[in-house]
Amino acid sequence: MKKRILIVDAYNMIGHWPELEKLKKADRLEEARDKLLYILSDYYKQSNAEIIVVFDAMNVPGLSRSYEQYGLQVVWTDEGRTADSYIEALAGKLQTRLTQVEVATSDGAEQWTIFSQGALRKPAWELYQDIKRAKREVHVAARQYQDQALVRRSPFSDEQLDALAKLRDDLSK
Repeated sequence: MKKRILIVDAYNMIGHWPELEKLKKADRLEEARDKLLYILSDYYKQSNAEIIVVFDAMNVPGLSRSYEQYGLQVVWTDEGRTADSYIEALAGKLQTRLTQVEVATSDGAEQWTIFSQGALRKPAWELYQDIKRAKREVHVAARQYQDQALVRRSPFSDEQLDALAKLRDDLSK
């Protein structure tokens, strides 16, 4: 099985996800960045992929750095380097026969560049929908677990529960 790596164009997600875009427009960009990392950290636990989040620090001198937070690899690009060029180079470097790279961005030019290198592309809205779907799946699984735990603690035997179910079905006719 191939190793999976998801590279996320952070500001592209912030500009396309409704709750993050709202924060950005309210001049709360730092909060939007933190919320993006929090959302992606939840998704990381379910995605079975390494996630690299790239922020553009092109116009911010001295901000270039890389660190791990919430299980995610977070990268701030060097001064004078865009997140797009960093992501394109990184995708080309990481994409191998044993590693499948997927880049989350809605930037059309960037999508074509990474696609030509063999990496997959995922628009911002599609990643947003994947994250919402994964969250629903966890909620459903947790609910099923809770329901099973209630049945296990039930004072009724299986035969009694079957008889009650039959009675319910008969009465509902």
